[in-house]
Amino acid sequence: MRKITLFVFVLAAFFSCKNDEALENEIAKIDTHFNIERFDRAFAEAKPEDLGQLKKVYPFMFSNHVPDSIFIAQMSDTLQNELLNEASKKFNDFSTIKNEINRLFQHLKYYNVSFTEPRIITLTNNVSYRDKVIVTDTIVLIPLDNYLGQDHKFYGNFPKYITQNLEPSQVVVDLAKAYAEKQIFQSQRKTFLDEMIFFGKQLYFKDKVIPFKTDAEKIGYSKEQLEFANFNEDMIWTEFVENEMLYNTDSSLPARFIAEAPFSKFFLALDNETPGRLGQYIGWQIVRSYMKNNKVSLNEMLQTEAIDIFNKSNYKPSK
Repeated sequence: MRKITLFVFVLAAFFSCKNDEALENEIAKIDTHFNIERFDRAFAEAKPEDLGQLKKVYPFMFSNHVPDSIFIAQMSDTLQNELLNEASKKFNDFSTIKNEINRLFQHLKYYNVSFTEPRIITLTNNVSYRDKVIVTDTIVLIPLDNYLGQDHKFYGNFPKYITQNLEPSQVVVDLAKAYAEKQIFQSQRKTFLDEMIFFGKQLYFKDKVIPFKTDAEKIGYSKEQLEFANFNEDMIWTEFVENEMLYNTDSSLPARFIAEAPFSKFFLALDNETPGRLGQYIGWQIVRSYMKNNKVSLNEMLQTEAIDIFNKSNYKPSK
């Protein structure tokens, strides 16, 4: 009997992989049309007399409330020039990122036929890492100084859990997150479960639109951090359930298990060994279980209430 069960499992996995491969081959045929506009380089090379032309081409990059003298001063500012120089060196070749953005856009067009490619503008933004990317329906802004590499000198005073994701490989991951946020609906985010499912939706969205990225890259973990979460999934879930956290509205719970942090806060001796955001990780597994056990589309799931997703997920972490 065990041999039959194993055979059925292997067979199901085989056909699932074949179906995934066929889908990716279909998506790869979708045409996209976009350019990467290097505003960072244009500004670095501009002279004061070029400002008028820059403002004409990139009007959204210049506030009407800021006098031209400020922008002209920035052209000769030592710090600004160093930021621009470092961005230019790191991203002299943008082909890898452009290819990943192309693949993201192909998947977005597959799952949303109304999606149209925006203008993509690169810039520097004084290492404002809390605003990793800005996405609208028509324009995407990518501040390159947020992706210079975790060991870059500009990040010397930042904590490790922040710098580990200031990598070029995270550009398309952050874009996918921004597009997920535009499409997710939940009427409320009051309980800890609401928060977990919200971020679980984000991460599952990444599963579908950037499947070429690893799970560690999608959630922003190191390989070791993801291994910890995978190995201890049952323990994490047991802590959440036994301490009656799921339907709790205590505002400290998202800070302990959802927000960016060096580790998760169970108030146990092993806390320092844990990665942060384990609530997001569990939410991801709940949404994955829901999608596996229910015939719903990606867009339908994004609009489904958290409690309905949980109740129909049949989520049971393996021990």
